[in-house]
Amino acid sequence: MRKPDRQSQGRRRRAGGATHRRGGAVLELVLVLPILLAISFGATDYGYYFYVKNTIQGAALAGGRAAAPVGAVNTDVTTAVANMMSASGFTSSTYTTTITDINGNALDLSSTGSGVPVKVTVSCSWGTVGVHALPVYLGGIPSTKTVSGVSVMMTE
Repeated sequence: MRKPDRQSQGRRRRAGGATHRRGGAVLELVLVLPILLAISFGATDYGYYFYVKNTIQGAALAGGRAAAPVGAVNTDVTTAVANMMSASGFTSSTYTTTITDINGNALDLSSTGSGVPVKVTVSCSWGTVGVHALPVYLGGIPSTKTVSGVSVMMTE
């Protein structure tokens, strides 16, 4: 009877020389998958955050431009902001718009003279602007964070 050689004992070698390792790939997947998912969800969350921040800043700029011409009123500003925000998919219940002077006092544009700086602030709470996949304990953005955009323009 033929004696088994060393290669047939224990682990068997495949054609390429690799040995059978049962469960090694599953263990590696279990160890690496949570890290890859956290990175993927984090990239998505932070990418969406920068989209929201850019949209709100653009809406504040549009509001500032609407406040600058002679004869502008507060509704011109809020309409310009609302148009920008709705074009980006945000509803009016998710953000606030304030029109103030540079000291933070409320401002009525209909009674404002020429050369007065007008500060338009658009802000929202991060928790109101969408679904966020990355939990805070993994580095996600807290839902209480305020995202805001500010624009200051001089009236004509």
